[in-house]
Amino acid sequence: MLEVIDVSGLVTFQDSGRHGFASYGVPASGPMDWFAYQAANSLVGNSANATVIEIGLGEAVFRAKRNCVLAVTGAGYEVLNYVWTFPLWTSFFVRAGWYVNIKKKSGGNWAYLAAAGGFEVDSILGSRSTYLRGGLGNGIRTGDLLQTGKPSRELLKLAAQNFPVEKYMVYSQSPVIEVIAGPQNERFTKEGYQTFLNSEYTLSKSFDRMGYKLEGNSISHIAGADLISEGMTMGSVQVPANGQPIVMMADSPTTGGYPKIANVVKSSLPLLAQCEAGVSKIRFKEIMMEEAHEKYKKTSEFLKNSEVWWAK
Repeated sequence: MLEVIDVSGLVTFQDSGRHGFASYGVPASGPMDWFAYQAANSLVGNSANATVIEIGLGEAVFRAKRNCVLAVTGAGYEVLNYVWTFPLWTSFFVRAGWYVNIKKKSGGNWAYLAAAGGFEVDSILGSRSTYLRGGLGNGIRTGDLLQTGKPSRELLKLAAQNFPVEKYMVYSQSPVIEVIAGPQNERFTKEGYQTFLNSEYTLSKSFDRMGYKLEGNSISHIAGADLISEGMTMGSVQVPANGQPIVMMADSPTTGGYPKIANVVKSSLPLLAQCEAGVSKIRFKEIMMEEAHEKYKKTSEFLKNSEVWWAK
């Protein structure tokens, strides 16, 4: 059990997402950085779908009510446990009464706190992910007592583990984000599509879990920017009339009425999620669907097989 001492920013429970309700207008939600989410659970021996705490654009302080093992992954944060500072992508033992401070630094937006045994949260529509706009779940507030489940192993065997993040995900504030061509490519001029691929974009300060508005060279349309609303997913890149791309993120609406020039591939979504407003220099690169599938497959298999390196 953890007591919430202080929180700022956007601090919520997330699991792998709420799937199967898009036809009713319910977003999938889930983590902004799916790779960091899965790695955090792996570090403490949890199942791949266990509930974690996502800390975004702020900080959080917790006090352990009993002995536990925690792990924090992501980018742009540091972890203070009692009198020690721990790097991200490690698991660590916390004695009852100790304070854990997850502090914001530069270099990212989102951190993931996993506890051995996972956090026990009520399921809504088959998921424990919080979707604040839709009233599904609640934000985590000062004074809350957060229940955790039974760890899969002895605590001391789960502590002091390191996750080799650099093997499959190299976070950067100048990332090359890979995309596949979107379903409305014909609604953009050839010059407009090349502008999208050859320009450098920054993240606007107007961004959240729903979407990332980018700023840079304007992308030209052929015949206007409005179309009949159709389905969208996390990673869809819409371009409204102002020519500035918007990338849909974890709380993306299920439909939208602007043409989609591209879709960010899943293996690049964590890199984009951790870009900082006004700091990051973002470029896009088109790849083929087959390559996108292969990259995701390799990354996913690495996470699924993490027990191999964990046990060594």
